[in-house]
Amino acid sequence: MYYAITDIETTGGNARREKITEIAIYKYDGEKIIDELVTLVNPERNIPMQIQQLTGITNEMVADAPKFYEIAKRVVEITQDCIFVAHNAAFDYNFIQQEFKSLGFDFQRENLCTVKLSRKLLPGYPSYSLGVLSQQLGIEIEARHRASGDARATVELFSKLLATYNGKDIADVELTEVLKGLNENLDKKTIKTLPESTGVYYFLNEQHTPIYIGKSINIKKRVLSHFSNKKSNRAMEMKSETVHIDYAITGSEMVALLHESAEVKAHMPHYNRLLRRSSFSWGLFVDTDKDGYINLSLKRNNQKNGLAHVLFGNKKEAENYLHRQIEDYNLCQKLCGVYKSDSACFHHQIGMCNGACIGEEPTEDYNHRVMTLLAKTSIPNDSFFIIDKGRNSNEKSVVKISHGVYKGFGFFEPGLVHNTEELHDFIKPADDNKDARTIINSFLSRKKYEKLIHFTES
Repeated sequence: MYYAITDIETTGGNARREKITEIAIYKYDGEKIIDELVTLVNPERNIPMQIQQLTGITNEMVADAPKFYEIAKRVVEITQDCIFVAHNAAFDYNFIQQEFKSLGFDFQRENLCTVKLSRKLLPGYPSYSLGVLSQQLGIEIEARHRASGDARATVELFSKLLATYNGKDIADVELTEVLKGLNENLDKKTIKTLPESTGVYYFLNEQHTPIYIGKSINIKKRVLSHFSNKKSNRAMEMKSETVHIDYAITGSEMVALLHESAEVKAHMPHYNRLLRRSSFSWGLFVDTDKDGYINLSLKRNNQKNGLAHVLFGNKKEAENYLHRQIEDYNLCQKLCGVYKSDSACFHHQIGMCNGACIGEEPTEDYNHRVMTLLAKTSIPNDSFFIIDKGRNSNEKSVVKISHGVYKGFGFFEPGLVHNTEELHDFIKPADDNKDARTIINSFLSRKKYEKLIHFTES
């Protein structure tokens, strides 16, 4: 077993906005370091003064250093067939993933966090920061907050953790709760190698029959959360019956939801019926009151409340959306369920509502504005392709709508498509139904896609 023990320094804490300024990777075979990569990295941006003071890395020091793309191949090579190890691994791993993502490469490695490992194998310490642990364990850090010094200290810490675990597969430590109650015929390596990508996953029984189908923007994380659930008896039963795990990467969240919906309808898995859940927990619902005014309301997305017009991932997202629509379309707070009163809403009191809440505005005038909003959050009655992320950096996903009807989805490489007509050939036909339309509506209304391409049909 080989480990790529890593530490990085950066221009800040946000992996999506900031860049790497230094990287150290030591390839460790469990006894000694057999390869290494240590270098400053030109982040192609200014290093904030507080970061310079913390790390000692200045703009002048990185001016002539290689840019990340110049060392990317070496990073791939030295970490190949290794478990990625770091202290607070999520930080280092996410930064390196983002650097590769900007280059169009999907960097995936099984990873271990020495913070989490230390908490489980070395309990009782006042802190599990690298500095405190090193001091407690007698590990000398030659250069704190520099990649090489911290990575070297992490190598020594990891060596002690390996010794504590007595030669067993240390990667199993983080999976302790996941492995409890797992079917003995399910290869645990399957779990470790699941992709951290958007797509659909399948839990299959001994006969390879799907017993549960789900969707996630991080398949591995979602599967681990299923198998760590000890509160639900049905979840534990599902875990014990799962013998195989399969998945289909989609890249696009919209395509993942469409594919999940179609697969659940096709296979009717046992636990999808028992463990009813939705990636969209809240919805915008439409009704008409006794006075003829169209009412909007936010409710949980479940069978009891019927079919939502727009779906949302959580309550906060739903509330933010509805408040924007109230302002943009001059809607009544009371008729949108955000102001409880037996009289006029607050907006009417300050002149921002025309009085639908107390019957002053004609229903036709008010309902016209609501219908305008609803029309803009429905699938248009024309023909277009919805283009979104693909399964890798070289492709895109495409969803086809023909005269307002969902026709299916597919994947294509932009460089191989010369005109819009060719996109029809990549579409895998699918059934048009209420669930698919609701999913598409939701993404169209929130503009959660890359672009639309309209086409004409006879």
